[in-house]
Amino acid sequence: MKGQLMDFNIEVDARQLACPLPILRAKKALSQMVSGEILKLIATDRGAPLDFMVFCENTGNVLLSSVEQDGEFVFLIKRR
Repeated sequence: MKGQLMDFNIEVDARQLACPLPILRAKKALSQMVSGEILKLIATDRGAPLDFMVFCENTGNVLLSSVEQDGEFVFLIKRR
């Protein structure tokens, strides 16, 4: 099953935003969520896959899915 088919609690559209804005939007959304909830974030920044991998490693959140489709990156992040 592809990640984008999973259920999520909040969706953030970070398309057309350059680094570090997608990460900052994710951080803000995650701060309003409770442990175990899932954030879906869509970005177009080419560096976003690496950025979110490092962000999750550094924050303890779980990167459940990182999928590219049609030049857009879809991330599912589970709140720690």
